[in-house]
Amino acid sequence: MLSTIVYIVGVVLAVLAVIDILKKPISVVGKVITCVIVLLTSWIGLAVYYLYAKDKLTTWFK
Repeated sequence: MLSTIVYIVGVVLAVLAVIDILKKPISVVGKVITCVIVLLTSWIGLAVYYLYAKDKLTTWFK
């Protein structure tokens, strides 16, 4: 039961992260790279994205 809840929360956060990345004014290559990294690294990628990289993506991928 708990593992199902953790899985659903992870999927929801991943979808929200991808939607947020796709809305950012960065290059298509930057969007693809960031989405792939966030999706492939699971919880670690989500944590890094939300805690560190979310505000820095526009400067990294102009």
